Amino acid sequence: MIRLFVYGTLLTGEANFPIVAPYLIASEPGAVQGKLYNVGPYPALVLSEDRADGVIAGEWMTVSEAGLPALDRLEQFYAPEDPRNEYERARIVDIDGKREGWVYLYARQLSGCPEIASGSWRSVEDRPRGASLATPLSV
Repeated sequence: MIRLFVYGTLLTGEANFPIVAPYLIASEPGAVQGKLYNVGPYPALVLSEDRADGVIAGEWMTVSEAGLPALDRLEQFYAPEDPRNEYERARIVDIDGKREGWVYLYARQLSGCPEIASGSWRSVEDRPRGASLATPLSV
């Protein structure tokens, strides 16, 4: 089993949830320290240990091991520090210190991307909803 912190389109009920759903074993609310940015169709997380930065709302998902390659494809994670990565996969600890697991962190430039001050992707009114955002090549 793999534990993963999600904060955007993979959240329960959001656009890419159908991609994680077949592998989902359990889910519970969680939060991490950092900043969240609106990249357009999805958010980008930048971690921080500075309490002056926000708290990012999300979910801790437990998925089967078979789910990780599917999520890596969705997030365009090829290998650690691969220049093709859109996201890096890294280890993270929940703000309460009781849970830890993987998270996808944005690996590209964020210039021009507005911060989501609330720390919650669900607070973005014009976020994509409904059908998966994944293209046939990325899943």
